[in-house]
Amino acid sequence: MAEAILSAILGDFISRAISLLIGRFTSGKESTEGKLQRISHLLIRIHSVVEEANGRHISNHGTLQWLSELIDGEYQGCYLLDSIGYGSGQEEANELCDGDKVVPPQVSTLSLFNPAKRVRVDGGTMRRSNKFVSWRHNVGAADEIDRVLERLQGVSHDLREFIMLLQNCKSIRRPLATSIFREGQMFGRHVEKETIINFLLHEGEQSPAGELGVLPIVGAVGVGKTTLVQHACDDARVCNHFAVIILCSFSCVYDVKNNQVTLIDPLEFVKRNSFRDKRCLFVFENVDRHKKHILEDLLQILRRCCKEESKVIITTNNRRVANIGTVEPIILRVLRCAEYWFFFKAHAFAGTDTEGNPSLISAAMGIARKLNGSFFGAKIIGGVLRDRPDPNLWCKILRSNIGGNAPDG
Repeated sequence: MAEAILSAILGDFISRAISLLIGRFTSGKESTEGKLQRISHLLIRIHSVVEEANGRHISNHGTLQWLSELIDGEYQGCYLLDSIGYGSGQEEANELCDGDKVVPPQVSTLSLFNPAKRVRVDGGTMRRSNKFVSWRHNVGAADEIDRVLERLQGVSHDLREFIMLLQNCKSIRRPLATSIFREGQMFGRHVEKETIINFLLHEGEQSPAGELGVLPIVGAVGVGKTTLVQHACDDARVCNHFAVIILCSFSCVYDVKNNQVTLIDPLEFVKRNSFRDKRCLFVFENVDRHKKHILEDLLQILRRCCKEESKVIITTNNRRVANIGTVEPIILRVLRCAEYWFFFKAHAFAGTDTEGNPSLISAAMGIARKLNGSFFGAKIIGGVLRDRPDPNLWCKILRSNIGGNAPDG
């Protein structure tokens, strides 16, 4: 048995070494189209594994980090391919925008990015060979193609091992998606969502005995804290685990299970209801330094009146508020350019084929960059663009001042 394992390891090592040598020998001779074709094929493989992982309950932190790297590589590759197609519509978009030039994505924006959720990849991605001409003589772009290809080759080497790990993770029954718009709401946050769910489902492992578990989620305005928490609360695993799920904004409470909104102070709401025999989840949104003092008093009451194993999530843009938590906070950062582009694209195009509208892609990429990673902006502006696919309107939006702060998404 030991000899068989050793033989398999040596065989795998030799195979990878030969592949590496062949790759180095042929990299200078391979055409740009060939490299992009390989990127497209690698993306299909990686995407299929990511889809499988998204249907599993992954509780191991290391496996989640591994998934994060796969998603990261997927987004780099897909953003690169979209950026190449961008060039063919730039001139047309500039004309539509009355001389207001649409600045193409810089090569530097294709550097390493944080994890993201899912993108849709198919073999048709590479039917754009006529758009590669301007890239063939761009040294910086050629270097970026090589970097992305190397990155994808690196993360795809151990896909078999990753798939084997997934087999030990419990399958999640997910409803069939009916709209890419809904799927698009969680781009970039799958790993964070699973971290929240692991906190909610694990009883007594992450907090001192008898202590009410409190998880802070910290991030700037518009980064998507509310969206993330809503998706975690909507997950079937969480809904089945908690008898009561309450969202509190300090002026009203929303009972998720009964779909009821009550204009009442959360402290008064807790006093009027009995939760002693129920496992509860309370979510307190947008907690600032002033509300922190109110929440501290409220937590004391919840510790006494809620059943053990109840949990609390707070969202805040103030790191000093996070010390109220009983576990390490989740820090949400603004999605980088490639991640945010696919989040925005899902809202603006809603799954439609964009191949025939290169000028719209050009305008949309410019709009996405001006929104500075705002989840709220992607939902609102993207929805407007989706309902009115008029190039003139899109160019007006591109010229407008849409890059300011937006409410939390």
